[in-house]
Amino acid sequence: MILDSIDKKLLFLLQSDCKKTTAALSLKLNLSVTAVYERIKKLEREGVIDKYVVLVNRSKVEKGFVVFCHIRLIQHTKEFLTKFESEVIKLKEVLECHHVSGDYDYILKILVKDMEAYREFLVNKLTALEHIGSTHSTFMIREVKNTTIIEV
Repeated sequence: MILDSIDKKLLFLLQSDCKKTTAALSLKLNLSVTAVYERIKKLEREGVIDKYVVLVNRSKVEKGFVVFCHIRLIQHTKEFLTKFESEVIKLKEVLECHHVSGDYDYILKILVKDMEAYREFLVNKLTALEHIGSTHSTFMIREVKNTTIIEV
């Protein structure tokens, strides 16, 4: 799908605040409410808009301790990769899991309450998964940038 300048501006506005009404969006885009509604529906049908979500303040729900954990598997067979991935997606503390190149096989973004909660998670859940050869944890000191907006 080729996006025109109005589609791009609409996507920016929706990513900034998806609760804006079509009436409010129509004023910003100089389009009718119906035209904005139809554009949104087309972007949804084409899969450009994947879903709508609420972003939760981590610290308000006692999940302010962020850990980036690098995982190295003992082997790189399809079976080991598939097994690890199927198990790691079940861990509620893991917000993101990325299969990466380099010294490690995966990078996980983990949210927990504090260091003690991370230790508990690491010992009882993460290292209990099969095929993990080693882990390396990095703790977030301060978040410099965190955005969900994709410029198109």
